[in-house]
Amino acid sequence: MKPLAAWLAFGFLLAACLPVCAQRGREREDPNVRSLQGVVRDGAGAPVEGAVVQLKNLKTLQVRSFITQRDGSYHFHGLNTNVDYEVKADHDGASSDVRRLSSFDTRTRAVINLTVDKR
Repeated sequence: MKPLAAWLAFGFLLAACLPVCAQRGREREDPNVRSLQGVVRDGAGAPVEGAVVQLKNLKTLQVRSFITQRDGSYHFHGLNTNVDYEVKADHDGASSDVRRLSSFDTRTRAVINLTVDKR
């Protein structure tokens, strides 16, 4: 077999295997684990950098924190799908409402956006 033909055969074989390999990676994702992400904004709708987002596990009462990025984004990974969580944000004396991520919510990538507002 000529070198060019060998490389072409290898390329076709690789192209055929990639979708199968990608599917296997998704099958390995644990259905009992999810993530939460969102954006913290102020009352005017602008993203808030440096807000403290707290996530409370309502089963263990453990609290995890995340400081928002420049674009106001936050994320938490490795959350149990069988647990309810509460999430809120604080920044410069302003707070968001407490929002709940329920165990009945079946999304593996939940999105909860928060608005911090002085009360």
